[in-house]
Amino acid sequence: MGGQWSGEGATVPYDDPSAIPARPPPPRLPVEQARADAAARISVSLVPPRSRTRSAPAAARPAAATGLSYGVERATLDNGLRVVLSPDPSSPVVAVAVYYDVGMRSEPEGRTGFAHLFEHLMFQGSASLGKTEHFTYVQGNGGTLNGSTHVDYTNYFEVMPSSATELALFLEADRMRSVAVTQDNLDNQIAVVQNEIRVNVLNRPYGAFPWLNIPPVLFDDFANSHNGYGDFVDLESSTVQDAKQFFDRYYAPGNAVLTVVGDIDTAQVLDWVKQHFGDIEARSVPERSSFAEPLPQQERRAVAYDQLVPTPAVAMAWRVPDPADLDTYLPYVVLAEVLTDGDASRLQERMLLEDRSATSISGYLGLLGDPLDARDPTPFLLEVHHPQETSLETVVTTVDDELERLATGGLLPGELDRTVARMNSRYLREVDSVLGRATAMSVFEQQRGRAELVNELPDLLRQVTAEAVQAAAATLTPTTRTLLELRPGSEA
Repeated sequence: MGGQWSGEGATVPYDDPSAIPARPPPPRLPVEQARADAAARISVSLVPPRSRTRSAPAAARPAAATGLSYGVERATLDNGLRVVLSPDPSSPVVAVAVYYDVGMRSEPEGRTGFAHLFEHLMFQGSASLGKTEHFTYVQGNGGTLNGSTHVDYTNYFEVMPSSATELALFLEADRMRSVAVTQDNLDNQIAVVQNEIRVNVLNRPYGAFPWLNIPPVLFDDFANSHNGYGDFVDLESSTVQDAKQFFDRYYAPGNAVLTVVGDIDTAQVLDWVKQHFGDIEARSVPERSSFAEPLPQQERRAVAYDQLVPTPAVAMAWRVPDPADLDTYLPYVVLAEVLTDGDASRLQERMLLEDRSATSISGYLGLLGDPLDARDPTPFLLEVHHPQETSLETVVTTVDDELERLATGGLLPGELDRTVARMNSRYLREVDSVLGRATAMSVFEQQRGRAELVNELPDLLRQVTAEAVQAAAATLTPTTRTLLELRPGSEA
């Protein structure tokens, strides 16, 4: 499906099944009992075919309010932790999310995959909890939890019955205060991550395509171009001291956003936040580096090989404007949907239904398909899987032809309305859940300082004009394109 608005399925999840406690279910222990255990443990600092008859470009449409009005309350603790609260009494559940401003682009040279590795380490115990006990308390109270590593952040979250809100806050605060970085935990999780890479990349068809294959071709700087999943040599050479320094640098309260959404009393939750997070030592927050680099001035091409894939594929990428500037960025997000989402989309209708030159097509913003979760520089990606009998140049020529038709002829009547309505429908379903809302609010607050965008985004999409989408298409030219061809087999 094109235009993966939610980024669903595009993250690097914590997925170590061996770490999840076996049945029977663990006891349901209160926060006070968990905290009482602290003295006995060691603290370690630290997502109907259209007519092809040429028509006049679609006119701009007036915006219509969607009516979203999720409450947003915020506070900042003395140690720098930013707190976002959003009450919703419609269901007795709560989502607690902590977003740290550290992702794959933050990794130093020689430590590829370190942000993801550290995500795993954060589940291995803390001052008050032993290994896997975070799972024990959450699941024992009927909750779910996970974490994920992205290009520009790492997040952790729980969805719990609202009666267990304080427990979830305690659990997150405890590992923010003192995650257990030990040699045993480090060695164990390096092995887990290596196995994850074997399962998800090395032994899976298209496992690295294109999110790991294309950055070295599209970008020049290490921060943007390196393997964010991790090189085995880099992972194996990681030390406990490296991990402690990474924790001290990036896991400071001032480098995090805590979001609580659901059936809550905001005053009570804020008291709990102060109680559990307020005494975590304030540490200096690293100044965020600019990862900007010059735009490519000519087409870049490369070939990758995969012995496991049955058919070839091609990925085409273009650099787009800074996502912080939504006025210029959102037209590209809409364009991805116009081109690839649904049978009526331009490339799906042309290449799947008419020419039968492709077997699947997707278009999205960001390497992980999360258009609003990434900062500059960010690519617009088209990914086409095609039969062996379809040549690479046939695929490329067809894509260029459709982009040119859109850039010169504009959108058809109703095309933009249909696309934006579908995007908003999907978005509204996403934020209807407390977790979806907490996720959106967290990243909006972290990267733009505006959790309120959770309410504003549908109307911002409705304000995107046909002319802006047409202008965006005009920038996706062969001379500014990066093209990665994936061939079955191995390099001769």
